[in-house]
Amino acid sequence: MNKHAWMPVSPCGDGCVDHSTATVGRLRVAWRVVAASTVMLSGAFVVLAVLCLRGPARSALLRHWFRLLVRAFGVRLLVVGPVFQEVRGRGVLVVSNHVSWLDELAIDAVQPIRMVAKRDIRDWPVLGPLITAARTVYLDRERLSLLPGTVAELAAALRDGAAVGIHAEGTTWCGVASGRYRPALFQSALDAGVPVRPVVLRYRQGSATSTRPAFIGSDTLVGSMRRVLRARGLVVEVHVLDEVAPGRASTRRELAALVQQESERVSHGSVGVPAPRWHTAEVA
Repeated sequence: MNKHAWMPVSPCGDGCVDHSTATVGRLRVAWRVVAASTVMLSGAFVVLAVLCLRGPARSALLRHWFRLLVRAFGVRLLVVGPVFQEVRGRGVLVVSNHVSWLDELAIDAVQPIRMVAKRDIRDWPVLGPLITAARTVYLDRERLSLLPGTVAELAAALRDGAAVGIHAEGTTWCGVASGRYRPALFQSALDAGVPVRPVVLRYRQGSATSTRPAFIGSDTLVGSMRRVLRARGLVVEVHVLDEVAPGRASTRRELAALVQQESERVSHGSVGVPAPRWHTAEVA
């Protein structure tokens, strides 16, 4: 199938990944493999449980499971800012950058939301069913004709009060470089009349940005997982910024540009970390 002009492309490749950063020993890697495997296998029971639960109980179970999984991979989660959806029952479009397969885990570890993801994630072993259980909306980027239907589905979910998440770049970048926010899916927020919540994901080891978790170039899921399992002191920061209220932009292009401008103030370090209005939490 031919790729269309809308399909996002990232110039990031294998050479973007810094393999010289600190790593842990074989015994620590083995322990993490056992821990991550155990948590992932327990996901089968979580899937069954979430089918029986509704509301806050369902959300709490998924959130704790994703937090356990992030930690099992040896990654610490640092959340700065409010929760994604401060007003329960009011829809919000959560917009983040895209670096790694870890992004979805980190986002759902803060608050399980309906993510928009590429369709092949559905077929990932173990993780696929869990991400699907979180009511993920799958997008076939190669079939542009399906895009209006996806936008309509997202708008309906937002009108119903859901928190819906998109990776606005449309593909993964290395974390040092980033891409232009694609405007198409922003139309759902305009159609539903809901705010947009910018979120910035940053990966670091020590004080420096880490590209080890990046899922780019010729990476396989297993290969990227191995790099994460070997990383020492890897932290994923989830910076939750102020909402962009309805009415601040009249078109999806204006809205995408406005949200990207807000996000780049944090991702490029031009301002300090925003003062939290709800919580600053580090999950050990």
